[in-house]
Amino acid sequence: MKFGLFYELQLPKPADQDQWNPEDELKIYHDMLDQVELADSLGFDYVFEVEHHFLEEYAHSSAPELMLAALSQRTKNIRLGHGITLTPPGYNHPARVAERIAALDLLSNGRVEFGTGESASEQELGGFGVERGLKKAMWEEATREITNMMTQVPYQGFQGEFFSMPPRNVIPKPLQKPHPPLWVAASRRETTMLAARFGMGSLGFGFETPEELGERVKEYYRIMREECIPIGHAINPALAVLTTFMMAKTDEQALERSANGPAFFSHSLGYFYNPVTASKHQPGEVNIYRDFLKQDQRDTTMSTRTGFIAEDDIRKSEPTDEVQRALYRAARTGTAVGSPDRVRDILRTYEDQHLDVMIFVAQCGDRKHEHIMEAIELFGKEVLPEFKERHEIEHRKWRNEQLEGVDFPISSSV
Repeated sequence: MKFGLFYELQLPKPADQDQWNPEDELKIYHDMLDQVELADSLGFDYVFEVEHHFLEEYAHSSAPELMLAALSQRTKNIRLGHGITLTPPGYNHPARVAERIAALDLLSNGRVEFGTGESASEQELGGFGVERGLKKAMWEEATREITNMMTQVPYQGFQGEFFSMPPRNVIPKPLQKPHPPLWVAASRRETTMLAARFGMGSLGFGFETPEELGERVKEYYRIMREECIPIGHAINPALAVLTTFMMAKTDEQALERSANGPAFFSHSLGYFYNPVTASKHQPGEVNIYRDFLKQDQRDTTMSTRTGFIAEDDIRKSEPTDEVQRALYRAARTGTAVGSPDRVRDILRTYEDQHLDVMIFVAQCGDRKHEHIMEAIELFGKEVLPEFKERHEIEHRKWRNEQLEGVDFPISSSV
């Protein structure tokens, strides 16, 4: 199993103020640079950063291509992942996406992971005039053509339903051939299987349990072998899962440092993706963090007084709807939070199910930069090495067996 970090650049407003302090955005941008540079030096494999627009407090990462470009010069080995680029043309013209991905691939000496997706928040869809009912079709059309732009010399042009373009030579071309590994955001099981049919990696934003993961791994790789028709010019067989992360020397200290991070992550995500609350949002005027503190949501996720809640008790309370269940799990503090021994044991349950990549949500809510740095360092020194060794010896062998008979070119860093 490989490991990465995931960034929304969350920035809660101070609870006693209506706006941020002038230096707050400056700080989180530079904090991320420091955190990823440290992770790179310790052997982390990936960093994935979102593209979101207008989602105040929840995500201040509206130009991930700039942050990843900066990281390409601050790091040496870590893979630089768009998690994800919004590919419907209303957000980004496909040619501009192809140019940016290729330029970043050159700057980073071939370290780009090209994650794709649609978004579903009304703030973004409405802000860019993207029709909700058509966004998936827009994503598919644009993503397919972006891979053509990165490979054809010249690009042959396209007359489509959602965008058209005459023949042009889209330059530069990426260093990785035929193009960087392709991923798609998957919060539902059906999207994970769609990823397999299109030959894409699945960025699992549903916070899957090990048991769910085990079932999905088997079906994903079966579809990849038997039903895949690639959307691009190479396949990226890979399953990644998100989980909340905070490590310290003791479970109690990790719980305390985790604080409101996961719960605010879930609360702010639900705020913008719930049609009721999103429709009432007043841009620039709402303090989401203050509202979050008024709602005692932590009683179902963690308690620094009583410790971790038993897994069986948690699952009895889970919603049945996939999206609501993902929000519930995102709010939990207990997944990869704790001492090295506890986190190691939890991660082994995912490794046993043949997960390819575990992505940690470390920067979220009101967590402190110094605690995140200490957690990254502790994990990198005390837990990561043994997983790396087993990945190279055991997981690669298993993965090659799953892909036996697949004739498509493979572009994958897993």
